[in-house]
Amino acid sequence: MSSIETNAPPPAPTSASPSAPPSSLASNALSALEAFGQSLAATGPTIAIAGTVPVIFLSAGTGTLYALLAGTVIVLLVADALAVDALERDRAGQDPVAELRLLREAGLPALLIPRRFGGAGQGWRTALAVVREIARADGSIAQLLGYHYVNLDNLWLAAGLEAQERYGRPSADAQWLWGDAVNPIDPDLKLTPNPDGDGYRLDGTKTFATGASTGDVVLTSGEVTGTGEQLLLVVPHDAPGLTFGQDWDNLGQRLSASGGVTFDGVEILPEQVIASLGKEDTTPRSSLITPVIQAVFGHLYLGIAEGALAAARAYTRGTSRPWVLSGLASATEDPYRLADYGDLAARLTATAALADRVAGHVQSAADRGPELTWEERGELAVEVAALKVVSTDVALDTTAKVFELTGARATANRHGFDRFWRNVRTHTLHDPVSYKRREVGDHYLNGTLPEFTLYT
Repeated sequence: MSSIETNAPPPAPTSASPSAPPSSLASNALSALEAFGQSLAATGPTIAIAGTVPVIFLSAGTGTLYALLAGTVIVLLVADALAVDALERDRAGQDPVAELRLLREAGLPALLIPRRFGGAGQGWRTALAVVREIARADGSIAQLLGYHYVNLDNLWLAAGLEAQERYGRPSADAQWLWGDAVNPIDPDLKLTPNPDGDGYRLDGTKTFATGASTGDVVLTSGEVTGTGEQLLLVVPHDAPGLTFGQDWDNLGQRLSASGGVTFDGVEILPEQVIASLGKEDTTPRSSLITPVIQAVFGHLYLGIAEGALAAARAYTRGTSRPWVLSGLASATEDPYRLADYGDLAARLTATAALADRVAGHVQSAADRGPELTWEERGELAVEVAALKVVSTDVALDTTAKVFELTGARATANRHGFDRFWRNVRTHTLHDPVSYKRREVGDHYLNGTLPEFTLYT
C-alpha cells in the first residue's frame, strides 16, 4: 500500500482486487505519486509543477490524491505510464490488474462520488476529460474507467439515499471499480422471488459485460418472475453463483475485460436492489444514463484519435524519410504530408470543441437534478448524438490515415500503430452510428426528440 492511501481503508477483499505488482513503468508512476503524497501529508494542499504543467493536489478526506488542472482531474503520470508500454500490454492480452491498481492508487474511481461520502466531488465535465486523457494512452483502460463512472453514477441518478450511503461510502474508501452486465440486446436476467418473500435468486447470462470480471461490484438488472418488473441491482464480484466467461477475444479494446458473465442462482438481498426501472419510475434525471454513456463514447473516440495522431507526429519527426521525388531534406517539410496533418488536426480541434460543449451540457443537465425536463434531456441526447457521429468519423479516419502520414516502415508490428484503429473500429460498432445520424437529422428537420432507450 502506497502512502497515497495512508488514511484510507484497504480495498474490499474480492477476487478482483489487484494483487499482482504493476509493471515497472506503472511502479515508477506510483512512486512519483507517492512522493507527492508524502509532500501533501507534510504541507497540506500544494501546487506542484509536473514538467511544465501546473498541477494542484488536494486531499478528499481519505488521503486520496486528485490532480486538478484548470478544474479538470487529470492524472498525467498515470496516462504517461500507460502510454509507454501500451503496445506490449495490448499484445499480452492479460487481465488489466496492474492498470486498475494504478487507477485506484491515483484515486480516479472515486472522482464522481460526492465529498459527503468521501469522494472527490467532481462532475461529468471532469470525468469526461479524464476518459479522454486516458484514451490518448490506452483506449481499453479508458473504456473501463468511463463505464465505471457511468455504472457508479446510477447511485446519484436513480437510487435513493439509503443505497447511496450503502454503496457510495465503501466505493470511495476502497476505490471500488464498478463493472456491468446490462447488455439490453441479450435476454433479460430472471429474478425469482425467494419462497419466504425476502430477496431473489438471479439467473441468466449477459455478454459484453465490461469490467464485470475485474471490478469490485457488478451493476446489473433483472426481470421479476410473475410481475415483469425490472429492477436495478448491485452484485458483489465474489458472489456465489457468479462466474465470468473470460471469453473476450476481439479485434480491439483487448484489455477492456468485456467478456460474458453468468448468474446461476445468485442470491439477491433486498438491499442490493437500488432502483426500479419501470416506465412509471423513470424520470428525465434517471434517464440521463444513456446520453452520459454516449458522451463517454465520444470522448473515448476523440482521445484515441488524438493519441494516434500524436504518435504519428513523433514518428514523422524522428523516423520518416522524405519521398525520393520530393526534393526535400526532411519529411516534415513535405507539403502533402503537412496538408494531411493539417486536415486531421483541424478536424480533431473542431471535434474537441464539440466534445467540450457536450461535456458542459451534460454537467448542466446533471446539476438540474429533479428539475430537469424531458425536453431538456432530449435536446442533450441530440447534441450527444452529434458528437457520436463526428467523433466516430474523425477517429476512424485519423487512425487509418496515420499510416499514410508515417510511411511503409511504420507498418512494422513493433510500432503498433494498428492498435489505435483496432480499438476505434471495435468500439464504434457498439451501436450503429447511422441511427445517430438519423436522430440528429430528424431533430434538425422535424424537431423530433429521441425517446429514452438504453441507446438513445
